Amino acid sequence: MRFSSASFWQDRPTFVTGGTGLVGTWLIRRLVDLGADVVCLVRDWVPQSELVRSRLIEQVRVVRGDVRDQALLERTLGEYEVDTVIHLAAQTIVGIANRNPISTFETNIQGTWVLLEACRRSPSVKQIVIASSDKAYGAQEVLPYDEATSLQGQHPYDVSKSCADLVAQTYAKTYGLPVCITRCGNFYGGGDLNWNRIIPGTIRSVLRGQRPVIRSDGSYVRDYFYVEDAAAAYTLLAETLAARQELRGEAFNFSNELPITVLDLVRKILKLMNSDLEPDIRNEAIHEIKYQYLSARKAREVLSWKPMFSLDDGLVRTIQWYQSFFASEPQ
Repeated sequence: MRFSSASFWQDRPTFVTGGTGLVGTWLIRRLVDLGADVVCLVRDWVPQSELVRSRLIEQVRVVRGDVRDQALLERTLGEYEVDTVIHLAAQTIVGIANRNPISTFETNIQGTWVLLEACRRSPSVKQIVIASSDKAYGAQEVLPYDEATSLQGQHPYDVSKSCADLVAQTYAKTYGLPVCITRCGNFYGGGDLNWNRIIPGTIRSVLRGQRPVIRSDGSYVRDYFYVEDAAAAYTLLAETLAARQELRGEAFNFSNELPITVLDLVRKILKLMNSDLEPDIRNEAIHEIKYQYLSARKAREVLSWKPMFSLDDGLVRTIQWYQSFFASEPQ
C-alpha cells in the first residue's frame, strides 16, 4: 500500500468538517502526526468526544459553527488560506434520519452544496474530499456494490447521501472543482459515542454485564471499516487527487471486503471479550437495507490502497479503547 507523505502534508492548511465525529477525530490525529496545519469545524461542544478528551483539540484551530453557514465557510477558507478540504460533517444515524428527515436533509445535502459553493468561491482550495456512504447506493439486486452501481437511496438517510454524492459530482463536472468522493461501509473504532450503533453498544453492554441489543433480526449484512483505515484512505485520496487532476469527480469505495451479519459480528465481539452473554434480538429495525457490502477493487487498482487492519485487529483495538474509556469514568 502507498502511505501518506509527510512532505505533502507538512504545514498544509487543511480544513476538516465534522471534527468531533468518529472519523473526524482519527483523521485530525493522522493529519497532525503528518504535520498538517489543521482547521476544524465544530458545531456542538462534546467534552466526551475523543477530540476534546485526548486534548487533540489543543493542537488544531477550531471554528465554531454550522456547515450550512456559507459566509462562515467562505471566511474560514479565505482567512486560513485553506488548501485541502475534507468534508465529514453529517447526521449519520439512520434512526434519527427516519424520525427527523428534514434536519438530516439540511445537514447532509444542504451542508454539502454550501461547502462546495464556498470552495468554488475560494481560489486557494486545491483538493476536496467529500464523504458519501455505501448507503448512497440504496438497495440493489447485484452485490457487491462497485462505483458504477446507480445511486438510488429510498429512505431518508440513504437519500441524503445519494443527493450529496450527486451534488459533489455536479460541482466537479460543471465547475471543474477538484472533488473526489468516498463511499465507505460502517465505520467503527474508539471514540464512537453513538451507543445505538452495534459495535460501541455491544462493547458497552458487555463491560456493564448486560445483554447486547440487536435491533434487527441479526441477519442484516454489512461492511465494517476500521476508523484508522478510513483516516488513511482520506489522506491518500487527497494526495492522489493533487497529483492526478483527471480523478476529479471520481468516487472510490473503501472496504475490507469482508461482509458479515450483525449477529456474527456481535458473537465475534463477545468471543474477543471472553463473554458468555447472549444477544437480545429485538427484530425492530425498519427502513433499513438488508444486504450492503462493497467492492474496493477500484481503490486497490487506481490508488494502490489496501486496509492496514483486519476486522479482528480493529475490534481488539476498539475494545481496548472502550475499556480504557470506561475505566476512567468517575465511579
